[in-house]
Amino acid sequence: MNTETIVRVRDVMKTNFDTVDGMDTVEMALSKMNHVETKTLVVKKRNEHDEYGIVMLSDIARKVLAKDRSPQRVNIYEIMTKPVISVDPDMDIRYCARLFTRYDLSRAPVIKDREIVGIVGFTDMVVKGLQGKAKE
Repeated sequence: MNTETIVRVRDVMKTNFDTVDGMDTVEMALSKMNHVETKTLVVKKRNEHDEYGIVMLSDIARKVLAKDRSPQRVNIYEIMTKPVISVDPDMDIRYCARLFTRYDLSRAPVIKDREIVGIVGFTDMVVKGLQGKAKE
């Protein structure tokens, strides 16, 4: 019988993250950003039938900074990814890592009951997940 402890996404995710409106400019969104360590801005739903969007700092670097676009003139909706690929908080981090690899993701929102409860990335899975298992 296998008694291996399963590390779940909820065990490694970051629960502090920033949300912005799709109509915000990049400049406005960055000024509201309090949790830079997530490297992610979650774009709020416009209504109950909408889906979440996501903008990573790397998106801003590629789509605004590298193209010499003005952060005061570019709206978040222009550079966001929507809908997002999300993960369940009860997912095993091994499957989450496989999903990230298959779809070339670096981080994703964690959604429970259609609400975002956290953000998870490869770093969280490796540092908190594998490192924590190694100590057992």
